[in-house]
Amino acid sequence: MSTATATTLRAGGRTVAHCVTRPALAADHSPRPYLHPVTTLAGRAVTEVLPEDHVHHLGVSVAVPDVGGHNFWGGRTFVRGRGPVELDNHGVQRHDGFKLCDPDGFVEELTWTAGGERLLAEHRTVAAVALTDTAWALDLTFSVANVSGRDLSIGSPATNGRPGAAYGGFFWRAPKEASAPGVFGPDADGEEAVHGARADWVALCGDGWTLVFAGATATTRRDPWFVRAAEYPGVGSSLAYGERLAVPAGGTFVRRVVTVVADGRLDRDGAAALVRRGVAS
Repeated sequence: MSTATATTLRAGGRTVAHCVTRPALAADHSPRPYLHPVTTLAGRAVTEVLPEDHVHHLGVSVAVPDVGGHNFWGGRTFVRGRGPVELDNHGVQRHDGFKLCDPDGFVEELTWTAGGERLLAEHRTVAAVALTDTAWALDLTFSVANVSGRDLSIGSPATNGRPGAAYGGFFWRAPKEASAPGVFGPDADGEEAVHGARADWVALCGDGWTLVFAGATATTRRDPWFVRAAEYPGVGSSLAYGERLAVPAGGTFVRRVVTVVADGRLDRDGAAALVRRGVAS
């Protein structure tokens, strides 16, 4: 896979992430900028791209399966009454350029297009912040404006008739290991208890690493979490969990997710403490 543009992020004096801005991908992967590999401070990779189980999963990205009927997630589209269907409806998130690009973060401008139409304009801010000798935080904010000139709405397979499949928005694909990762939240344990919950944060623990995802604004915290562990390891914040998200012409929606990336296996108290530091940084 070749790329036209890439940049790196550093935290605590170490390279911890690579941003691929213009990936050369098939149209049905819904090409978009993504972060991979993302690593712990000790160098352990905690992202995966193009995995066999879901070849359109791309490390850390903002991916939405239904924007006015256009697929910005990749793969098949879930159609009510028909199920997953291969459609020629995939969009592209085009990297237009950096407003700022420093070793510890960048500000990126993007355009979401589909069918030759400019639908959304995005302003994305990404920063890497060292927290301790064994943990750092990835702070990602995306502000998306409807520039199509008409009202749009964002949906998910759940809002299109597939219960529990409310993926779409910020999404992190973690590496698949020999055993499924552990999952817990502030007051819940296990994938079934955390998936679909509205919680300040959710943690995913693998072999020698922990990721703690936190909604860093009140609006983001109202979005339920989409969590997968047994089938594959991935966590997202759902823009359209129970109903479609309306984005009127000229309207904007903003979300901010801070992810703690830690070596080792954190317990609940340790995860909560690092989240507080990451969100406040």
